[in-house]
Amino acid sequence: MAFTQRIHHTLCLLLTSLLFTACVEGDDYNLTPEDNFEALWTAIDEHYCFLDYKAEAIGLDWNNVHTQYKARINPHMNNTQLQEVLTDMLSELRDGHVNLYTSRDVSRYWHWHEDYPKNLNKAVRDNYLGTDYKISSGLKYRILDDNIGYVVYESFQHAVGDGNLDEVLYYLRTCNGLIIDVRSNTGGSLEYAERIASRFTNEKILVGYISHKTGKGHSEFSTPKAEYLTPSKNIRWQKKVAVLTNRECYSATNTFVRNMKCCPNVTIIGDQTGGGSGMPFSSELPNGWAIRFSACPMYDKDMKQIEFGIQPDITCSIDESDTIHDKIIETARTLLNY
Repeated sequence: MAFTQRIHHTLCLLLTSLLFTACVEGDDYNLTPEDNFEALWTAIDEHYCFLDYKAEAIGLDWNNVHTQYKARINPHMNNTQLQEVLTDMLSELRDGHVNLYTSRDVSRYWHWHEDYPKNLNKAVRDNYLGTDYKISSGLKYRILDDNIGYVVYESFQHAVGDGNLDEVLYYLRTCNGLIIDVRSNTGGSLEYAERIASRFTNEKILVGYISHKTGKGHSEFSTPKAEYLTPSKNIRWQKKVAVLTNRECYSATNTFVRNMKCCPNVTIIGDQTGGGSGMPFSSELPNGWAIRFSACPMYDKDMKQIEFGIQPDITCSIDESDTIHDKIIETARTLLNY
């Protein structure tokens, strides 16, 4: 992550933290089920960053959600029952960055990818990698038989340094084109997302915007701050690139796809990404349960929301009955060899 972006990210989280602390710790909440319900609902109401957008996009009415789920709260319910109600309430947000953590379970919303075709058969993908592929930190790579470079990156939690990228790109330098397969990569470090994307532009380019909450109102945000991708000072790729996506491309991977979509010679192929464009923030309920939710929204270069995903340039699906060929990979090979 660039220095100015790191500062802005830090300020965003600090401001959100101050707002949230004033909300929860300053109020006289007890440990009853109702008090914890109210604490959670209020935290989302005042600090979650997508309430207005999701009211428009999916018809979310957070006040109605309060009425609906408060009716399920009673003073005699146990912690398991309370977590079930709170989990169901949070699921109304349809956000994979929203979690409730207790000693017995982690509440999560996975329908952002479970409700859609996977568009990846890992056994078939492994056939393309073969058994003699190379590994550089989190990158698996080889040259396919049509002289196309093929790179699989399964998680942005796997560290990738400039030295790794130099070695990989130098090895693939004679290829006609490059495929970067990030399907089912559910995210991780934005630093790695930016580091990799910076190898595919020769000039500083606008890739999106970021904002943060400035008050308790649903529409109280700072002026969006532009985010730029700065070209790496190391080896940069100058030929055509295909980035392969599916619905499990989430969080940092969603941002990576956003950035790559702005780079020259890059085509996004596959399915719409899963989204997850809000910077997550973590805190606690009065009873000690940890919560995480989206606090700072990120946008594309046209100031459009990418919380529910990014459309590919070429929409393509695999044939799940085909145990030899991956249609998304084959589409990319055809494009790069044209």
